Amino acid sequence: MIKRLLKDKFGRCIEDVRISITDRCNFRCIYCLPEDEFAKTSKSEILSYDEIERLARLLVNLGVKKIRVTGGEPLLRRDVEVLIGKLAAIEELQDLAMTSNGFLLADKCDALAQAGLKRLNLSMDSLKPAKFALLTGRDALERVFNSIDAAVRAGFFPIKINCVVMRGVNDDEIVDFAEFAHRTGHTVRFIEFMPLDSGHSWKRDMVVPGREVFHKINAHRKLIQLPQRSNAETARRYTFEDGRGEIGIIAPVTMPFCGHCNRIRLTADGKIRTCLFSLVEHDVKKLLRSGASDEDLAEFLFAVVEQKEERHHINDPDFVQPARTMSCIGG
Repeated sequence: MIKRLLKDKFGRCIEDVRISITDRCNFRCIYCLPEDEFAKTSKSEILSYDEIERLARLLVNLGVKKIRVTGGEPLLRRDVEVLIGKLAAIEELQDLAMTSNGFLLADKCDALAQAGLKRLNLSMDSLKPAKFALLTGRDALERVFNSIDAAVRAGFFPIKINCVVMRGVNDDEIVDFAEFAHRTGHTVRFIEFMPLDSGHSWKRDMVVPGREVFHKINAHRKLIQLPQRSNAETARRYTFEDGRGEIGIIAPVTMPFCGHCNRIRLTADGKIRTCLFSLVEHDVKKLLRSGASDEDLAEFLFAVVEQKEERHHINDPDFVQPARTMSCIGG
């Protein structure tokens, strides 16, 4: 029974946790993890499935309703369906999702579904094979499409397709992605380019504002806005006039939603991050591995959440980019 909710000093209750289970990835996306800048954390430093399950059960008991398993690429972690089964068995957990790049997904779909995974998010930044290979360092678009088909057969529908939009790189495919959503019935979510790349080469003029994405699609095919499901929802959601397919626009740079943020992140090596752009990480692994009780862990989490930032500082002149990239933080 929940005795006390995880709530920060701004009154935001933590209900959503992103859990990274590996910092390894088999893609090298240009906005995240270039080929020559990757060193994985040693296996002994990565949280075990039992440690993740223990923390997840405690977090759910403190009011968390949603967990998304992320990476790196989570399907690179051996027997990931075992962890999914452990998390799915937490009775009070309302939503269990995973974000993947889709490369290994086709062979895992059935096992993940049987283990209790409820939703899938796939990262896909181009519908063109040559550009996909350029963006990811892997000539694998056909394989990802095959994984989408396999996921649908396994019962995952609709799938959320996450596209990071970059000026001069893939912004010419915005309408193509919208048509993909309409044709397939899946959800395509357009995400503004954020300063989380390992090369620290992010430039503001590469950001395609969410409003621009909306107007470009709406001029091609009329969009109908969908009601918010909660104040903490990050995407502005739209469907088409015939109700088939969905568009989401996530604009953390030009339309921040920090005031209703209800998320924290657990990194693969056992650090709690209270914001995607936090400059401070809180080591929960040390407690886990030193015999701490659940009560000790809960008090630690209360203290950490109390320090959650009011907002990110991307738009401030003195903004400092986090040292770790998205692949290490966990999306």
